[in-house]
Amino acid sequence: MRTTRPTTRTLQIACATVTAALVATGCGRSADSGPGKDAPAKIGSGKATGKVVMWSMGDPDKSLQSLAKKFEEQNPGVKVQITPVPWASAHDKLTTAIAGGNTPDMSVIGTTWMAEMAGMNGFQATPTSIKSSDFYPGQWDTTKYKDTSYGVPFIADTQAVYYRSDLTAKAGIKGAPASDWAGYLKDLKAIQATAGKENPKLRYASGLSIGFNSWIFLLPLVWQQGGDIYDPSTKKFTFDSPAVAKALEYYASVPTEGLAPTDKTDSLQAFQDGQIAVYKDGAWVSGSLRKDAPKLDSKWKTMPLPKGKQAAGFAGGSDLAVFKDAKNSDAAWKFAEFLTEPANLAAYAKATGSLPATPGAWDAAKLSDDEAMQAFAEQLKVSKAPPAITTWQQVADAIDSELEKLSLGKATVAQAQQDLQSKATGIGTGR
Repeated sequence: MRTTRPTTRTLQIACATVTAALVATGCGRSADSGPGKDAPAKIGSGKATGKVVMWSMGDPDKSLQSLAKKFEEQNPGVKVQITPVPWASAHDKLTTAIAGGNTPDMSVIGTTWMAEMAGMNGFQATPTSIKSSDFYPGQWDTTKYKDTSYGVPFIADTQAVYYRSDLTAKAGIKGAPASDWAGYLKDLKAIQATAGKENPKLRYASGLSIGFNSWIFLLPLVWQQGGDIYDPSTKKFTFDSPAVAKALEYYASVPTEGLAPTDKTDSLQAFQDGQIAVYKDGAWVSGSLRKDAPKLDSKWKTMPLPKGKQAAGFAGGSDLAVFKDAKNSDAAWKFAEFLTEPANLAAYAKATGSLPATPGAWDAAKLSDDEAMQAFAEQLKVSKAPPAITTWQQVADAIDSELEKLSLGKATVAQAQQDLQSKATGIGTGR
């Protein structure tokens, strides 16, 4: 799942009410069915047999189909049926299927939906034969609900900084912009000073995500301060902490000092047009730039997110999950295990441009040979997952709303903190 696609958020908002109702009723299952307490599923010995029905999000995925054929060749008694599901209807379709006990065997699941659907008693716990140590820690944490894993990381996602080296050079910056908060902000100001001068087309030093998934950019700032927005030991939100205050102050400083637009400018297009010099986004942008703006191939680079007290980044993407009501769970888990083998994850990553969720696959695909990918490799090592609570999307929407007010100067940091703490506490953590 590309967490920056507007269609995803529209879907998530639309389904929030439905989901809340489903969670509240426990989806018709008994109270002791065990979300968060399930024993790991078991994978039998021998080859997979029977039919496996899998839902895959987005457009028909030829690369996934190709891997399914390879799996069928290695397991002559199995047939894999992959059904594409548009992201715009995926959340509703999944929650309805779980509630009705009418699921396929397995599915690709957006990482921010995992806790919510595991809390609905939708998934089987991950077999112990699938080792967490094979995956990036932050990606593995996206599978967890109450410390129990309910899936396998498949497609990793994290953010890095894209910068126009031709524009930053004209601002006197040698190499990449600074890697610490204070230095990075100083460099943004230096870039902004060249707008309309050394850089005639430049309007703002930086792009800014506002009003949609901006929480993805706030949480790393909090983690970089050594803090968090939620304490799982007390099950309380901590938006009123000093770490969140520092993160909000830094986040707001970019737009309020005139270094970024607040009109929801398309950052990718503005970056291509030379109207902004830096912005944060996923690895997929590299492929898009090479495809759509080849004239810029020598004029852009990537760097890890600037650090606070420590490095940190966002872990997102998509996981593979096997449903509680799967008719052929043994073959489904074997297919999930097969898909996440390093060679197969590497083949999928190379074919689709996605990031693999394991260091082994990263090496097998030789992604580090691509200079633009090195920043993402660094980020994946320090990336973290959002809180594994069933109400996460509602909390994330509240963060987006408060960040928009903060960016537009309609709220102070203190007001944003107070409102976030109050709203998140009111929303709660669900089951």
